Amino acid sequence: MKRLILAAVLAVGAAGAVQADDALKAVIAGEHRATNAARDQWRHPYETLTFFGIKPNMTVVELVPSGGWYTEILAPYLRDKGKLIGAGQEIAPGKRYGEAFKKKLDSNPALYGKVVTSIFEPPTRYEIAPANSVDMVLTFRNLHNWVGAGDEAVRTTFKEIHKVLKPGGVLGVVDHRLPVSMKQDEKASSGYVHESYVIKMAESVGFKLAAKSEVNANPKDTANHEKGVWTLPPVLANKDKDREKYMAIGESDRMTLKFVKQ
Repeated sequence: MKRLILAAVLAVGAAGAVQADDALKAVIAGEHRATNAARDQWRHPYETLTFFGIKPNMTVVELVPSGGWYTEILAPYLRDKGKLIGAGQEIAPGKRYGEAFKKKLDSNPALYGKVVTSIFEPPTRYEIAPANSVDMVLTFRNLHNWVGAGDEAVRTTFKEIHKVLKPGGVLGVVDHRLPVSMKQDEKASSGYVHESYVIKMAESVGFKLAAKSEVNANPKDTANHEKGVWTLPPVLANKDKDREKYMAIGESDRMTLKFVKQ
């Protein structure tokens, strides 16, 4: 199966978008994703990445990859024609998320051996990539963690992302969406963020909102839960309390936003 995945990726090139889509589908269907594929019904990786406009010859940054859910898709897809940079916590003893990502990369060198690592630790360290060198930056359910440092720190984070993208480069954002009728606290402590806030912060540093998608929407999610978004699966912070109720809701309602560097 690994050979089939890599062959599908190699087949992508000048022949066009149809083959590129086939290669992406082949990677998503790969046996190496046997455990994580169960969440595809909530994360919609094919539709999400296609919406962002990913191509196999791009240089792509994945912010805070940690356990590597999306890395399982991005790394083999970009392996031969493009480049994946996993930008997150420094890989060093005692760095939990950095060590988790290294463990993921080491688990399958055939698929992940070409992934480059860099440092993205907002609001203090932004050693993501050289300026104007990246085609696409992706962040999945991560942006809400930036909010607690304050608006200026959030702007700084967007500025640093803007800096590494080439002109016309894409920032793809997926995060838990707070309903307009609910107040967002200063730290976004529920894990939910207003879509309008994200757009405002991104556009304040030179990004332009190119498009929105509802591919990761979940109308069953009210965003009003005892322990925030972590009440829902996959975390299920309340454990067995009302488990069936939260399983019936499913994972969170999510915004999916595509920004372009001006």
